[in-house]
Amino acid sequence: MKAYDLIVVGGGVGGSALAAVMARAGSSVLLLEPSLAFEDHVRGEWIAPWGVAETRRLGLYDVLVEAGGHHLLRHVTYDESLLPAAAEARAMPLGIFATDVPGPLCIGHPHHCQTLFDEAGRAGATVLRGARVTKIVASTSPSLSYEHDGTEHAVKARLIAAADGRTSPIRETAGIRLHQDKAHHWFAGLLLDGAQGWDEVLQAVGTEGDFNFLAFPQGKGRVRVYGGYALEQRKRFSGPDSKRNFLESFRMISSPNNKYLAAGTPAGPLFSYVNNDSWTNEPCAEGVVLVGDAAGWNDPIIGLGLSITYRDVRIIADILKTNREWNKAAFAPYSEERRERMRRLRFVASLDATLNVEFGPAARERRRRYHERAAADPSLALHGVAVMAGPEAVPAETFTEAYRMRVLGPPPSP
Repeated sequence: MKAYDLIVVGGGVGGSALAAVMARAGSSVLLLEPSLAFEDHVRGEWIAPWGVAETRRLGLYDVLVEAGGHHLLRHVTYDESLLPAAAEARAMPLGIFATDVPGPLCIGHPHHCQTLFDEAGRAGATVLRGARVTKIVASTSPSLSYEHDGTEHAVKARLIAAADGRTSPIRETAGIRLHQDKAHHWFAGLLLDGAQGWDEVLQAVGTEGDFNFLAFPQGKGRVRVYGGYALEQRKRFSGPDSKRNFLESFRMISSPNNKYLAAGTPAGPLFSYVNNDSWTNEPCAEGVVLVGDAAGWNDPIIGLGLSITYRDVRIIADILKTNREWNKAAFAPYSEERRERMRRLRFVASLDATLNVEFGPAARERRRRYHERAAADPSLALHGVAVMAGPEAVPAETFTEAYRMRVLGPPPSP
């Protein structure tokens, strides 16, 4: 039975990044990816400044920039309670959140995955596509079997890293429990080409009527757009005209330049999914460690999936490089840090969803009062700083019900 130091299952962002970093460090690595081509799953294209800092620490930043990674420099929050000029006067520079990071980094997800998969191979990892895991043994001497090109193979390793996504079979095999909260709203996404009128270094979010939008340009007229809408509108963007109906929802009085988004050409699928958070309290077992979504995910309303994954990779790689024993006990610091990180981000996501993806007169009035109060008291925007600078960058009090009440304020008078 062939032996490796590390077997990574899943060649997406987390798996390929970990394989590349550990192969560079001299470990023998096998990277198994079941797909023959990476597909657009309508998520995972925006890296927050703290996540970009993690790519630097991993030595992967230059790889992403050379592959076309595109920095955003400014942020504007639009709202139906604000005149467009007033919203734009409050534009926030995005280079203030992480040292030597000009702002968030955007790169198309399939291209992102392929770039890192190729980098893992260049670094010396054995990389296989179309490899389907058929059996795994999670123990102090882990092993697995996989099928590739019609042949069954059995291999063993010091450690198996599961980067096999939200439905991770390895997580289930290892007996690691996944927790999930209730969905708050629907979230849909679409990639656009031909949106040249949109400022290419501007990211924007906003709420008007019964729709919340987010826009993240990737350069050269390409923009990834998302929209949040109520759970009871499940079929809102279904049917043959779904993409056009989705884009028409972006036309807003409060954000006039959304007309460039509405006029864009769809360049990928339109997917809708319910938003929610999921987490594992202990993302490891003997012989197995979980990476990225396999270990639980954050509500996409705050867009931190990639940043979470890159921090997972950095912490795991640091542990592997500095510990002679790759056992469950060695990953205690990872479990502890990730547990608190995800708790804080669940809080922020829930607060953001309540504030920006609830609709009707009461919700509109709540947002109006929030924008008015936050303009006078920047401490009411600390949850936004946690998104950009990292959940450890703001006081612990930011993640309490007392802070939540300060942001949302008392219910409006009847």
